[in-house]
Amino acid sequence: MRPSADAVVIGGGVVGAAIAYNLLKSGMKSVVLCEKSTFASGSTGRCGAGVREQWGAEHNIRLAKASIDMFEHLAEELGYDQDIEFKQKGYLILAHTEKEWDQFKKNVELQHRLGVNSMLLTPEEAKDIVPALNTEGMLGATYNSRDGHANPFHTTRAFLQAARRLGGDICFFTEVTAIELEAGKVKRVRTSRGDISSPVLVNAAGPWAAVVAKMVGVDLPVYTQRHQILVTEPVGWFLDPMVMSFSIGIYCQQTPHGSVVMGIGDPDEPKGYDTGHSWQFLREMASIVCRLLPVLRDVRVVRQWSGLYTMTPDAHPILGKVPGVDGYYQAVGFSGHGFMLAPVVGRLLSEMILGKQPFIDISGLDLGRFERGEYMVEPSVV
Repeated sequence: MRPSADAVVIGGGVVGAAIAYNLLKSGMKSVVLCEKSTFASGSTGRCGAGVREQWGAEHNIRLAKASIDMFEHLAEELGYDQDIEFKQKGYLILAHTEKEWDQFKKNVELQHRLGVNSMLLTPEEAKDIVPALNTEGMLGATYNSRDGHANPFHTTRAFLQAARRLGGDICFFTEVTAIELEAGKVKRVRTSRGDISSPVLVNAAGPWAAVVAKMVGVDLPVYTQRHQILVTEPVGWFLDPMVMSFSIGIYCQQTPHGSVVMGIGDPDEPKGYDTGHSWQFLREMASIVCRLLPVLRDVRVVRQWSGLYTMTPDAHPILGKVPGVDGYYQAVGFSGHGFMLAPVVGRLLSEMILGKQPFIDISGLDLGRFERGEYMVEPSVV
């Protein structure tokens, strides 16, 4: 590990990997990425891997739209010799309440204004897209064919390999233990494998972002929360889009290998770092998904696991620098959607760090928005 660098990135998930790659691609000579475990070992490797433009707030729509533009050519850009398994089979988002259906109409209107070609569907039209769907109690749905999913491990690995080829120093099993400031500027990063002098530090530490932020005296208004997920045995193809419901709190998709990945959001889940999984989740998941997609009744579960969402008060990420701590940048608080936004966030953070004008205006996603009261809560989150 080199003793000095132009920038140190903390976090070996997909967001940190994308930032490191983009810094090097944009001309930075030396970048060190520090990860206390191995790549994609935190939230990235435990996520549902969906990518969607269908949001209810402008910032998230703009970010997701640009990210999907990048996903469409990402393997080629990164020179990855395998498949990141990016498939655009769409998202079918179901409405089961009047409040939800009213929100969907507003969402689609905003999405159209921002160039997203989503559409409102009747229950019958939704069933045409997913014939196995039980539409009882449904009021309608929205659909966008550009949405899809990718493999989080391959995607992260592709970014890291490309960063290495550009001269990046990727340091696994290297825990950051302290950050030294001098006259309000980032000076040195202390790790379990030695110190790195650097004028730039990027916090992309996922669920541990608040811990890293405290090392430079920054308090993040975030909390972590467990989200459980499971995967079934491979079955015959029956599900092209991701099926999602916000009121039920479920998402379900079929991977290219035939397995079905699904999860539910529990509003009563306590805050914390628990990544255990429970039989209660398995029972509830089975009840919900078999009602929604009865074809899955006799399918066997292969395994289940849990990951951590790092939630912000408005379900938007916190991006950029913090006044009073020169050289410190953060890409944190993705509220369960870091994977889908990573490609665009990697570019935006590199542009900010290198003093360029970000190609998307993200001034409203700074940490100070909460103190100013200038934020809008994203209404479309599982």
